[in-house]
Amino acid sequence: MPKPTAKEIRAALRSLADPGIAEHSQRFFKTGPGEYGEGDRFLGLRVPEVRRIARQFREASLPTCLQLLRSPFHEERLWAVIFLTEAFKRADAGAREQIYHAYSNNLSHVNNWDIVDISAPHIAGGWLQDKDRSPLHRWARSANLWERRIAIIATHHFIRRNDFCDTFALGDMLLHDREDLIHKAVGWMLREVGNRDRGAEEEFLQPRYRHMPRIMLRYAIEKFPEDRRRAFLQGKA
Repeated sequence: MPKPTAKEIRAALRSLADPGIAEHSQRFFKTGPGEYGEGDRFLGLRVPEVRRIARQFREASLPTCLQLLRSPFHEERLWAVIFLTEAFKRADAGAREQIYHAYSNNLSHVNNWDIVDISAPHIAGGWLQDKDRSPLHRWARSANLWERRIAIIATHHFIRRNDFCDTFALGDMLLHDREDLIHKAVGWMLREVGNRDRGAEEEFLQPRYRHMPRIMLRYAIEKFPEDRRRAFLQGKA
């Protein structure tokens, strides 16, 4: 049976396109001049619809997937990373390596926060779990916002296994990042650490919380007991 083509996948996505959703997404994902999603284009699909089409065409080839990943349309790139994530979960070690390299060689197209957050823990984190993690540290030093976000969000895979070292190391590297989306991502990952080991999170926060970005701190301590959360916010922890 022939494998699905990029043309067939694009037709399936376009059949569900909604101009009203597309217009809302243009605003929601900050696509205006100078905003983080500048120039991104939308067809107008909800994420569950994109996931359904990823399942429908799960037998597509990796080269076909990469055609979608390089699309100017957000939902086509989203389809591609959902496809890659699900394929990675099913794959053996050899195929996982191939998927990881396809992903890491195309990071310029993993370029909005939802596309990053869906894929980075499973593909980048999943592959690097038992390997040299220096790519994450290299991405964290990148001038590209999305590579920096991929680096910290990928550590969610490690956090789930009670491995916090890279989250803390990358958190330090990104502590004074200029981008709000990085502040939120670091704070989110610190919160995930705290969900498993609040003592470890507090040990990281204590020497840093007074000078970290406020939104990063708020994300990091969101699940703390109210009196402890207030103490951090007031600089009295």
